[in-house]
Amino acid sequence: MAKPLQQALASILRDTGALVLDHYRRQDFTVTDKADDSPVTSADLAASEFLLAALQRLTPDIPVLSEEALVPWVERRNWQRYWLIDPIDGTQEFIQGSGDFAIAVALIDNFQPVLGGIYWPTEQRLYQGGVGLGAQRLDYSQSDSPEPTPMQVRRLHDPAQDELVIAISRRQNHAKVAARMTSERAVRSVMTGSCSLKACMVADGSADCFLRLGPTGEWDTGAAQVIVEQAGGRLLSEHFEPITYNRTASLANPNFMVLGDPRVDWLAVFPRLLA
Repeated sequence: MAKPLQQALASILRDTGALVLDHYRRQDFTVTDKADDSPVTSADLAASEFLLAALQRLTPDIPVLSEEALVPWVERRNWQRYWLIDPIDGTQEFIQGSGDFAIAVALIDNFQPVLGGIYWPTEQRLYQGGVGLGAQRLDYSQSDSPEPTPMQVRRLHDPAQDELVIAISRRQNHAKVAARMTSERAVRSVMTGSCSLKACMVADGSADCFLRLGPTGEWDTGAAQVIVEQAGGRLLSEHFEPITYNRTASLANPNFMVLGDPRVDWLAVFPRLLA
């Protein structure tokens, strides 16, 4: 994947982040409920429109699919390459004012993400990854032109026994997550907001795993998957099967896991997921 395309995507993500952060700080957004009862704000819609226009200018020949601008299956069923965007991942965190929300964009090629960027506006932090490009973190709070920090999942000293750090949502039922894990392994939880940010915690080694139970869409995992994979981890369904993109009319994901150190026997950590 060409480095110039990654750099152009980084610029678009930062510009979108500035737009979203302005709405967040001014609190000048409205909130409505979508058909599935999930919230959407006027900031989500503004970010979606901005990203659609910017990506179409960048690559006029590549279609764009946004969570807030869905394309009918009859139109997208033959897409081999397209942009997949989540204008604000963590809308509830945006509304509640925690700051733990992100903008996520992935380039999907032949049903798999090959380039991804996740921008955390309140921290001015960009996570990025691409096939052949590795995974990096860039902290723009330190400089307008920061040096990329390579990311790699955490390597445990003892993959069979060391305490695992699990990223978990403040708004998820923690008991349900704990019930899916073996009780024989010591676990410590760290909490943050959006799916994308929790996946990035695994990619940069500040967490070892993340289990998502409940409804998500393909836009929640596209950018995260390529970043995590380029950092040495995996993003799989709860049944340890690959996640694919634009294979069916439905854009819904199964429950999924983000897994770090490949030497860990994750089947032993999450045995109940296969029951």
